[in-house]
Amino acid sequence: MILVGGTLGLCALALVGRALDLQVINNDFYRAQGDQRILREIAIPTSRGMITDRNGEPLAVSTPVESVWGNPQELLKHPGQIPLLARALDVPVDELTRKLSQRADKEFVYLKRRINPLQARAILAHDIPGVFSQREYRRFYPQGDAVAHVLGFTNIDDRGQEGLELAFDDWLRGTPGAKRVIRDSRGRFVENVELIEAARPGHDLVLSIDRRIQYLAHRELRNALTRTGASAGSAVVLDIATGEVLAMTNLPSYNPNAIGVRDADAYRNRAVTDVVEPGSTMKPITVAAALSAGVVTPGTLIDVSPGYMSLGRYTISDFRNYGVQTVTGLITKSSNLGAVKLSERLPDEYFYEFIRGFGYGQAPGSGFPGETPGVLAHPEDWSGSSKATISYGYGLSATPLQIAMAYAALGNGGRLIAPTFVKGQRNEAEQVLDPAVAAQVMRMMQTVTEDGGTATQAAILGYHVAGKTGTARKYNDTGGYSRRYVSFFAGVVPVENPRFSMAVVIDDPDPSTGYYGGMVSGPVFKNVMEGALRLMDVAPDDIETWLAVQAAEDAKRLKANNGKPGHGPVLPTPIPVAAGAGALVPAVSTAGGAQ
Repeated sequence: MILVGGTLGLCALALVGRALDLQVINNDFYRAQGDQRILREIAIPTSRGMITDRNGEPLAVSTPVESVWGNPQELLKHPGQIPLLARALDVPVDELTRKLSQRADKEFVYLKRRINPLQARAILAHDIPGVFSQREYRRFYPQGDAVAHVLGFTNIDDRGQEGLELAFDDWLRGTPGAKRVIRDSRGRFVENVELIEAARPGHDLVLSIDRRIQYLAHRELRNALTRTGASAGSAVVLDIATGEVLAMTNLPSYNPNAIGVRDADAYRNRAVTDVVEPGSTMKPITVAAALSAGVVTPGTLIDVSPGYMSLGRYTISDFRNYGVQTVTGLITKSSNLGAVKLSERLPDEYFYEFIRGFGYGQAPGSGFPGETPGVLAHPEDWSGSSKATISYGYGLSATPLQIAMAYAALGNGGRLIAPTFVKGQRNEAEQVLDPAVAAQVMRMMQTVTEDGGTATQAAILGYHVAGKTGTARKYNDTGGYSRRYVSFFAGVVPVENPRFSMAVVIDDPDPSTGYYGGMVSGPVFKNVMEGALRLMDVAPDDIETWLAVQAAEDAKRLKANNGKPGHGPVLPTPIPVAAGAGALVPAVSTAGGAQ
């Protein structure tokens, strides 16, 4: 009995010692095992930075939402609750059962993501074991499709996928935090233990875009497509002095708040990714090259009769025989032959480098994802007609942004500035043209929007407008040019103190409604710039014309009122209701892609 009792006593002492060792002295293992069952380290979600326009108006904001998730292991222990959960989630029972069964060895699965917090609370109110919710953020775009191509969108995990959301994803995306919590036997979080790392929200981004001008450009472009039956279009507005992009819009567009089936045709930003042969918008660059080389002056006479010429197996023609024209007249009338004859006086390498200096054939440097450099072949790769066709806008390709850049350089005293989408960012200017020559070209382009020019519908009352139309035939799949067109207008306003550069490109207008650049794209420029000039308080530089028009209207009103004064002069409508509100005048046109 003593032996048995002593043995049992030693065993009991050993058990007490072992218990003391496990629970007091060396308790790390079992403490860790217990913690694993009640402690959890969870992420603290953080919001993405807000994107605003240059005036602080929100363009992209992140709003708190809830995501409902479940523990498949726990849910599968209560199969009778699955039909109730399916009804609460508004999903088929078999689909939910299959989803849980496929993840039976997991402890986490999303059941419904990024929903209204009220909806999440309604689901949790059923008190189904293994169902929880967590805070997330969802991106909203108040301006909808008007700014879609500039902003892009984020995916379900709030990561940038397109546009500036992608380009500035690292800047906008915050850093999630982490905390340790205690959960009860049903998996519910009941207490915060400690903060491991605080969440850091993303940085805000202030764009150069002006929401008001963006809306104007989007509206007028849509009006133009409706009026002309065109398939697509782009418009870009730049601040000449800074290179800031004030507006950039494309059609067709999409709603970034309702991303559905991917449509590559609607999702891409045509203004920076799609290239077109720029047509007669190249002629001011050709004239600038000739002036800069000293081979002509604005008053030099060029004989372009009889209105056509042979070049190898091709025939280059104008709309009609313009006879003898000054270099200024070549731009006013948009003569293809005139551009060709100017290019013949220039060395190949010089002409190539001059065009490249204006940004053609190289990426604009805006930092926008997917921007393309366009196509400008080196003289070594030119054929016998390449130089001639390049002089009036064929045989090279460019994006609408590149065209707007080139015209901004003409308006900026020959200084080329890489465009930027960030307010206040200043890219270094490069002097690509003598300021005196740039001023001469601006005066020449001013004649395009005056009486006798090809773009009188782009004229703005009270302001001198310098611009150039373009109408380029589209290249087809069979290796030739079709009878479908791309219509252009690129311009600068006001001439005296240039503030804005704008390029309008409208793809494939219905030929039965007219396809010339002055008729199709010119009114878009006029209506957008007329509104932008007033919104930005840009002083008029053509008061004389405005006063003359007002005097004529006053006289007409006086006559209609039988000599009574009436109500006085009426100011021009600041923002026209529809595109194409100007007077309809015949547009001078040339075959083969000139105006």
